[in-house]
Amino acid sequence: MNYLKHLLRISLVFLIPLFAWSQRIQSVRGIVIDSDIKSPLFGAIVKLAGDSATTTSTVTDVNGQFKIPNVPIGRYALSIKMLGYSQKQIYLNVTSGKEVQVTIELQQQVEDIAAIEVSGSNKQGVNNEMTLVSTRNFTVEETERYAGSRQDPARMASNFAGVQGADDSRNDIVIRGNSPYGVLWRIEGIDVVNPNHFAVPGTTGSAINLLNSKTFANSDFLTGAFPAEYGNAIAGVFDIKLRNGNAEKHEFSGQFGLLGTELFAEGPLSKKSGASYLVGYRYSTLKIFQDIGIKIGTNAAPAYQDANFRINLPAGKAGTFAIFGFGGTSKIDIVVSNQTDPGGELYGDKDRDQYFRTRTAVTGISHTKQWNDNTYTKTVIAVQQAKAKTMHELVFRNPDFTVDTLVHKLDYLFITNKATFNFTLNKRLSKKSMLRAGIIADGYQYDLSDSTFLEDIGVWNLRLDYKGMAVMLQPFILFKHKFNDRITMQAGVHGQWFSVNKNSTAIEPRFSIAYQTGNRSSFSLGYGLHNQAIPYYLYFAQKTYAPGVSSMLNSELGFFTNQHVVAGYDYAITPFSRIKAEVYYQHLTNVPVDIISSSYSILNQGASFSRIFPGKLVNKGTGDNYGMEFTLERFFTREFFFLLTTSLYNSTYSGSDGIKRNTDFNGNFVVNAMAGKEFNLTKSKSKMISTGAKVTWAGGQRYTPADVVASNAQGELVVVDSLRNIKQFRNYFRVDVKLGYKFQAKKVSHEVAVDLVNVLGIKNILGLTYVPVAVTSTQSPLREEYQLGFLPLFYYKIDF
Repeated sequence: MNYLKHLLRISLVFLIPLFAWSQRIQSVRGIVIDSDIKSPLFGAIVKLAGDSATTTSTVTDVNGQFKIPNVPIGRYALSIKMLGYSQKQIYLNVTSGKEVQVTIELQQQVEDIAAIEVSGSNKQGVNNEMTLVSTRNFTVEETERYAGSRQDPARMASNFAGVQGADDSRNDIVIRGNSPYGVLWRIEGIDVVNPNHFAVPGTTGSAINLLNSKTFANSDFLTGAFPAEYGNAIAGVFDIKLRNGNAEKHEFSGQFGLLGTELFAEGPLSKKSGASYLVGYRYSTLKIFQDIGIKIGTNAAPAYQDANFRINLPAGKAGTFAIFGFGGTSKIDIVVSNQTDPGGELYGDKDRDQYFRTRTAVTGISHTKQWNDNTYTKTVIAVQQAKAKTMHELVFRNPDFTVDTLVHKLDYLFITNKATFNFTLNKRLSKKSMLRAGIIADGYQYDLSDSTFLEDIGVWNLRLDYKGMAVMLQPFILFKHKFNDRITMQAGVHGQWFSVNKNSTAIEPRFSIAYQTGNRSSFSLGYGLHNQAIPYYLYFAQKTYAPGVSSMLNSELGFFTNQHVVAGYDYAITPFSRIKAEVYYQHLTNVPVDIISSSYSILNQGASFSRIFPGKLVNKGTGDNYGMEFTLERFFTREFFFLLTTSLYNSTYSGSDGIKRNTDFNGNFVVNAMAGKEFNLTKSKSKMISTGAKVTWAGGQRYTPADVVASNAQGELVVVDSLRNIKQFRNYFRVDVKLGYKFQAKKVSHEVAVDLVNVLGIKNILGLTYVPVAVTSTQSPLREEYQLGFLPLFYYKIDF
């Protein structure tokens, strides 16, 4: 009863707007631009059609903008047509709470014929017109509709072909068997190492994403052979764009849910110039619960908060400026020393108190300038900071479970400051050819320390103590040529230079070609050479020989390399459904492995909450990934969608011992099947029930047999290195269900939803753990550690 009272009090904050019962209408507006040069298109015909035969049409003005007012709520098809350009059609959901704002990019035709209609919806197009293979466009609406995605773009991406998402505790993106460390997060043109709360150095994922998906524009997700403007990544790219706020009226949103309580606002700064703002803020709901006395099953409530903003400032002939930023703080204290019984804490190790803090902050300014009908430039300048701090204390107890002593065990503080300059020139050379060139310059400032206490000899082991600076330069040039309206070729070169040592230099060719055999089908082929630096702290990791005497282990280590080859086929079954298939092969060389004979490879790193200090490394390892992927998809139209993706793959590597093994991420197969349906309860479509379900079936995680004798001697899990990854846990299986109810008043929309993660409560295995047992016991000290069980997540959202 107390829980319900607290829940009601918090929910009342979001119920200030009153319900209204008159006709529910909204405006649809947007801008139509050239896909290559991003210039506005004047005179494009825009047609909006709903379920009835009634359609509404308008044309774009000299700024490429259009507006269709007084549109009743519901689902619509928006088609755009202009002479000399291919026709495009997208699907919209018009609600009472917010105006619909879209940016439509039309592709110029090479041949002077009637406009070719693009079969399918906007989901078949991508933002980056230079990408021809292994690229998927995603929208904010998807992150909210997919069951089990938790409104997290990383978890949403795990539904796509080639991506493995079989870890409930983290949102790591495992693409085609590669380590999640190989994924590049690019946000507003800035490369961000890890845009997550509780981010551990050397990883790109975590438990909770700090980005607010409500600030996203349509963005791209690339899984292989990506163009030359992307670098320092071997697996894939998440290229996220932040949208502009509403430049005509102020709009607000509030959301209360188990994963966060958030507020969101957008609106005009100057209606004359079109300047606008957009800002969102979120705070940990679990922390709120703890502060007001609601028990959540643990005293270690994760506390986090984050904010995202973008200010758009059109400046006429001077171009357009945008100021943007995002960031967050997070902390969790897992204290077991205050427990009075051995019941245990939900999180962390049972033998130590752990204190963990992280902070991420990014802010920058961008400038886009249209110089003429064929040339535009974009410049981005930004600064960011990533900070992680941890302290552990071992807990030693008396026989009656009282605390005897606390021994300081671990300390680390990682601070990385980064300044970025990104300049891109786009030039249309002719109707058939497009050139893009630029440079990304990153300057780093490091303040890193890491030490652990060796209790058996009573001394501290200083593993890292470095303060210094470094620079990475990434020049690139791309050329796209359309032989005709069916054959398009893209080629480019990416350069990479890192100042940490003379071995960190690379020249990377990229190439892709697409052939559209008809209005419905196309073939594609791509190749890319990609290099990546090791996690930055490993360059400066040190070995201490005596007090004050140490040396850096990996200061001369070079990049490791991945060569991608991919071929694909895409077929539009109907205007709103398609099948897609791809096959690929990747060969990795110069992979960092142990200088001594062992199974270690950096290809297995990047999916845990622990930093790894492997010792001295050399660029002598190899790896191979190959597989095939299949997608069957119906885009969300007529209140229904489904998505079926299947990936069959193999991922292997060789360490310094020369033995070919499975990587940690070689599950061999992934199948995702999901569907969603909306049911209108009234003719006015003001009340609606949404349903969705997702089934995930994936190969089990690889693991290494334990050495029980050594584990008993050391009091922790010790594996047999020579038997690395020869075993595999049982297959992963999970069913998620999402249910929601939406009510739309005149100018306000309300939504209540529950996401039932692992609704069947399947016990999927996360790994092995060591649990000490009595000497006389016949029970094994090894235990299977399970992932999350049934997890109900709810939220209430209001838009007005």
